[in-house]
Order: sequence, then structure tokens, then C-alpha cells
Amino acid sequence: MKINRNLTLALTCAAGLLLSSGEALAINWLKMQGTEPPGVSARARVWGFVQPEFQQTDGTKLQAGPWKGQNAIFNMSRPDLKSESGFNVIRTRIGVRGTGFPLDNNVNYFFLAEFGNNGITRQGGGNAKITDASVTLNQFKGARIRVGQFKTPGSEEGLKAIHVFDYINFSTGVNQLLLERYFNGDGSSTKTTAASVNKANGPVSAFRDIGVQVFDWFTVGNWEHTYALMVGNGNGITRGENDGNREVYAYWASELLFAGASPFPSSSHLAPPSWSADQDGPRGARYQSLKLFGWYQGGKRTLTTVGDGAGVYDRTRQGIGLTLRKGKVRAAAEYFVAKGMIFSGTDGGAVAGSQNNAATAYADFNVKTNGEANSWYLDFGYLIHPKLELDIRYDTLDRNTNISAAERKFDTLTLGAQYFFNKKSRLLVNYEMRDASAPNLAGSAAPNQILDSMDNRISAQILIVF
Repeated sequence: MKINRNLTLALTCAAGLLLSSGEALAINWLKMQGTEPPGVSARARVWGFVQPEFQQTDGTKLQAGPWKGQNAIFNMSRPDLKSESGFNVIRTRIGVRGTGFPLDNNVNYFFLAEFGNNGITRQGGGNAKITDASVTLNQFKGARIRVGQFKTPGSEEGLKAIHVFDYINFSTGVNQLLLERYFNGDGSSTKTTAASVNKANGPVSAFRDIGVQVFDWFTVGNWEHTYALMVGNGNGITRGENDGNREVYAYWASELLFAGASPFPSSSHLAPPSWSADQDGPRGARYQSLKLFGWYQGGKRTLTTVGDGAGVYDRTRQGIGLTLRKGKVRAAAEYFVAKGMIFSGTDGGAVAGSQNNAATAYADFNVKTNGEANSWYLDFGYLIHPKLELDIRYDTLDRNTNISAAERKFDTLTLGAQYFFNKKSRLLVNYEMRDASAPNLAGSAAPNQILDSMDNRISAQILIVF
């Protein structure tokens, strides 16, 4: 499969979609997740959602390398990586949020726990994890203060609520560069025992951190501007602090609010769990708009395994993007770059912990501590019927661009459909056409033969919000 042909098709379709009109709506995520609308929020609002799913590849085995004939990690279904297909309840989240209790009406709180089977709950012990636990102080005009554990300001894919995400899987760059995994080593040493394999030392970041954030939004004419500045631990969730270093985050968004933006009542999108329908619209959380945004994240990571990259390393991520919500069309584009701590898959493309055919080593997860990468995606959706949206997304990741032999290029075209049963339930179906290569190596080289093993993937998911 040649992704370039698919990209041409995607862009052609997108050009047509942008000429249409209808009922799509945008969301200010900092406003939605960090505050409650005055005068309408309850002291305690219980809510949650569940996402059962099915994923399937052809299960093609590795075609070359020390693990030839074994399972390819990129063809295994999440999160167990033991089979090419399977049913799973990927997320089950239950939370409570509100205002006015136990302090006063200028204080909001947000609490959310994860009970699903995923990268949050599978690592670090226990069958449930707290993903969000924060308080927002709204006493200071122009500078709301949020403290605790919550989503960090950044990429649109990571910042937006997962229960209104338009696809089942994240784009490749967001998944590998921004959905952070944490390790004790870099995987550079040969592991001769299963116990010494370099695996994640806890949950994925879930795009969250523990810290304090100052943020707010203000309007100038038809524009709404939003800013956020945050300082955190840089250790995701459940870890606390491990090295005394701090992570800094910065975010800015400017949205052009289109005239005549309609309130939420359309059945074509899921209702948010907190804001009521009459609060959405030109000055609420949801509206038709063109949003331009930029973000930055920077800090350090400490590896502790002697002989396996122990040391302190810089890690930065930054990006720019836009979203468009107008009529029946939604569109998004984002470009971001990464330096340091580049997640680089596993030895030979094997499932981590697998012993090679010569019984001399076990497959590690690898991190290029000095690597660089860039990624971008284009995303378009069109509501062809009040209950049915068709989606198309092209994404590309160029990983370790500064290390010739380690550079890897990933291209994915995702075709999707969303059927909305009602405001709180929908069915998603995705088909991902995936391609990967080692651009600086011969086509016959082992890394390219291994990457030729990558299958396309089909997935289906039901979402129910309660």
C-alpha cells in the first residue's frame, strides 16, 4: 500500500467537505475541564462512561531479525499484546465534579477514576487508578488557579476529552511522542534474563501531570483568547516526584467565533458531562469556530538503571495547530516536534520480554535519550446525517531524524464512521492503513523487512456516557 495515494484522496475529499455546512461544534477544553458554569452547576454531579471495543489485524509474524517468526508488537491488540485480535473494555471511568462544596461557589472540583483495561491500569499494580483529582480557584479575575492532578495544556488530541474523541486510536505521533511511557533505563544493554527487561515502570501519562496551573480566557470582539501556564512534576499520574526536577507547560489559543453559532441541542454530538445545553453557544463551552493554538512542554527525565542509560536528560515537546467547526464540517491539523526521550519501540519489533530465537537475549523497550522527531496530522469529518459522521485522518511520524540508522518513518490513513444513537451513546468503526520504513537503509535490510510486517488494523468501539 502506498500512503501517498491515500493522502491525495484524503486531501481531495477534505477540499469538498470544507464547502459544506451544518451542525458541528467546538470546545474550549480548558474551560470545560477546569471550571463549572456559574449558577447552573450542582454541588456534586456524578458521571462516567464505558468503552468496550474490538481490534483486529492479520497477525503477520516478524519477517526478519533475531525474533523472525515471532509476534510483531505492532500487530498485537492493546493492552495485553498477546493476540492479533480481541474484545476489551478499554475504559470505564467514573467521576464526580461540582462547585460550592466544601468551600464556596468560587471553588470547583473534579475527580475521576479509571477501571478499564488499558495502559493506565495495567501498570504499577492495582485494578483502578485515579486519573484526575483537582480543585480550581476562581476568585482572581484573569488568573484562575487549578491545583492537583489533571490534563496538561498541549496537543488537541491529548487535551480533548476522550469520550468525545473522534477516533478509536490516537494518531501515531501523539501515541509515541506525547502519550509518555516512563522507564528506568533506555534499553541499550542486552538483557539475558526476563527479569532485567526494560519495561514501563508505571502507568502511561494519560496526558496528565500533578502540579499547579494558572489559566483563563477573555473575549475581544468575535475572538476568544485562552492561555495556560503550568508547573508540574513531569511524572504523569500516581508517581508523585522522583528527581526534584519540574516540568513547565505553556498554551495559547485564539478562536474566531462564527456569527450565529447555535447552542448544543443537535443530536449529532455527545453532550458533555457537566455543562448544560443552555450554557453552550457563543459564550459557553461549545460553539462553531476556527481555533488557532500553540503549546510547549519542557523538562528533564531521570533514568536509574546503571549500564542502561542511567542519567538525567532534557525532554521537550512543542507544537502548533488549528481546528475548524462550522456547519456539518469539522477539521483539524497539527504539527509538533520532539527532542529527547524518544520512545523507539522494541528490539527487533518483538513483544517486550520475548526471548530471541538463539536464546541469547530478551526484547527490550527502547528510548533514544538524545533523539529528535516530528509529526503532523490532518483530520476531517463530515456529518452526512444527524446520526452519522464520516471521518478521515492522515498522520505521519518521522522518528529519530538525527540518528541516521535509527530513523523510522510511519504513515497512517484512518477511515472512520461514527453512528450517534443519541447524545450519550455512539458506535465508532475505524480502518487504519499503516505503513512504516527505515528510510536511510536498503529495502532489503532487516529493519525494513521487519516493518514490512506491519498490518492494517480494523477496530470498533461502543461508547456510553452516564
